[in-house]
Amino acid sequence: MTRDEALKAIRENVKNENLIKHMMATEAIMRALARHFGEDEEVWAMAGLLHDIDVELTRGDAATHSRLGAEMVKKLGVNDEICHAVLCHNDAHSEPFNNRMDKAIYCCDPLTGLITAVALVYPDKKLKSVEPKSVEKRFRQPKFAAGARRETIAACKELLGLELEEFIKLGLEAMQGISEDLGL
Repeated sequence: MTRDEALKAIRENVKNENLIKHMMATEAIMRALARHFGEDEEVWAMAGLLHDIDVELTRGDAATHSRLGAEMVKKLGVNDEICHAVLCHNDAHSEPFNNRMDKAIYCCDPLTGLITAVALVYPDKKLKSVEPKSVEKRFRQPKFAAGARRETIAACKELLGLELEEFIKLGLEAMQGISEDLGL
């Protein structure tokens, strides 16, 4: 499956542009993580891009979200590894992580929201203005971007062997690299 084919499938199922931008941000961070770990960038990026393909169909219902998504991406012809990453990024199912990609998508999914929220409080609302230290500071403020699950982001140390500061820096740089696509 090509990226264009994946985006077409996403746009058929997700109408909210901000959700699509979230998936693109997750794709960018997953690509950067794959590069960091010497993994297959295309596979990791595809998992990040497709991970929330079912979010509007399931109306955010944690009990069905990602189960349907895994089924949908399987029908699109992606490999089982990507299907499992889509499934296990939602911890409501208690699916075990099979590999580093599963762990990475789990940790980076909420990071995109935190980074986006930090950019939006800047006067110019641009990612280029955001420094990693600003994201770290906001990370320590639980009421800021309260939906960005801190414990999931912080699992980067245990699951990926990355210090929080390094994980945030890598994620921010990845999102800054596609800032025009994200409108930030």
